Amino acid sequence: MPEDRADAFLRMIRSSRRGRLKIYLGYSAGVGKTYRMLEEGHRLKAEGIDVVIGLLETHGRADIARLARGLEVVPRRSQDYRGIAVDEMDVDAILARKPQVALIDELAHTNVPGGRNAKRYEDVQDILAAGIHVISTLNVQHLESLNNVVENAVGVRVRERIPDAILAEADEIVDVDLATADLRQRLEDGKIYPTERVETALANFFTPSNLEKLRELTLRELASQIDLRRREAQGAEAGASSDQVMVCLSSHGPNSEKLLRFGSRLAGRLNRNWYAVYVQTPSEEATVIDAEVQRHLSDSLTLAKALGAMVFTYQGEDIADTLLRFAREYRVGHIVVGRARPKPLWKRLGRNRNVVDALIRNARGITVIVLDTCEDLPESVRPRPEIPEQETAGLAAAGGAGAAPADRPRLSRWLSSRRVVIWETPAEREGVLRALAATVGPEAGVGDAEALFAAIMAREAQGSTFFNEGVAFPHVRVEGLKEPVIVLGLTKEGVIDVATDKPIEIVFLLLSPAETPGTQVQLLGLASRAAQNRHLMQVLRSVRTPEEAIRTIRDWEDGEAAR
Repeated sequence: MPEDRADAFLRMIRSSRRGRLKIYLGYSAGVGKTYRMLEEGHRLKAEGIDVVIGLLETHGRADIARLARGLEVVPRRSQDYRGIAVDEMDVDAILARKPQVALIDELAHTNVPGGRNAKRYEDVQDILAAGIHVISTLNVQHLESLNNVVENAVGVRVRERIPDAILAEADEIVDVDLATADLRQRLEDGKIYPTERVETALANFFTPSNLEKLRELTLRELASQIDLRRREAQGAEAGASSDQVMVCLSSHGPNSEKLLRFGSRLAGRLNRNWYAVYVQTPSEEATVIDAEVQRHLSDSLTLAKALGAMVFTYQGEDIADTLLRFAREYRVGHIVVGRARPKPLWKRLGRNRNVVDALIRNARGITVIVLDTCEDLPESVRPRPEIPEQETAGLAAAGGAGAAPADRPRLSRWLSSRRVVIWETPAEREGVLRALAATVGPEAGVGDAEALFAAIMAREAQGSTFFNEGVAFPHVRVEGLKEPVIVLGLTKEGVIDVATDKPIEIVFLLLSPAETPGTQVQLLGLASRAAQNRHLMQVLRSVRTPEEAIRTIRDWEDGEAAR
């Protein structure tokens, strides 16, 4: 193992108060991810670090079992599933043992139903939140945004997937690479699978072509992560540019998954916010469309949230016009849309007869990317649009574009304990928004709380922001506002008059000066990033006082700045 990499993580462990995550990333089983993880475990132990094996999958490989000797193993817990005893990682035992470092294999694993969490990466998040450092392993094909690309490239649909954000938020990523010929030789030598599986594996998944494609994807992903981190270190603030990404969703879209995964990777490479937007026409109201169409739309919106998009639904008769108005307000620079299926003659005569053509014709200054979702995408998604110069208006004066990571804008900069409202009983949307608006007074440039509430409700009428499961982001640009204002609402029993699969328990009210339109986009980016941190959201749901909520957010921000 290269000394500098191991030493870097060792220094990180010794200097950090929060749990750090290191991932060994590979392109296939057998390249050596678990072996490298165990090697590092021994090295850390020799340096006096308290290391345990939280979960190890040997898959019958003798060399892995031998290498694990000498490292303490936290026993697994047995769980009954349909009459069968299944052994899973014991998160509670790891938390009780509280080592400095836990080695946890196969990050993308799906847990048996009925356990603490549905996925192993969620177990890892809980362990990290307890201040325990984690070293784990992952194959590139398990990344959610690459699912369609992998399926098209190698003909395999991967079922166990993790959000791209898990990899992006890792403190260190190490590529474990091996020449494809060497990997096939290892397979033939019986070092990966039992002898009876070797011939089938060589003829199917482990073909030279498949392995080369996966290896290329891994190298591209690693390069993308390095580029992203470089730009973040240089202070390239995502919200400071009019270059956000919007994915257009349709209730009848033939393959919304491909659109969303493409949009996710594009936004990741640009380091920008991204939005998934659905325009509901009168003919698509819930009382009109059938259950199958509703289910398709719901699945698309759920995937969008999992991929890290901020979801918006708008009501409008002219789809293209509504989408372009959204794009201009939210400073969108790239619109991703799917090529529509051929329509019957009677549908080609209405206002929305060709949404794609209308977008291309009227999207002045905006790049429109049209994907053929009726057919398979190319084997690799390579959106490489140029990144424009960063604008410095809005939040830049308070530490925006060009600032060092520790000096970038924080939620707590515009949030105070007197602007945190907690409901212990079920609440209704209007009551929540009225109470949050009432916390903003003349000192912020708002003389009439009722007028502010009316403006918020008018904005909500255009398209509700109470749609992202568990968290809502109502926002409005306000004339005369002196500086950005954030108000936090915590509803312990949820917002009862909003239909979401998961109750809205956290509400970020975001107010920005009308004179600086880029500020609204930046605030949305800050709030969205916070909402994607599972541990932060869990702790906020349990706080009892406004002061405790502010401390929780500041502690999280301090941890992010220290990364």
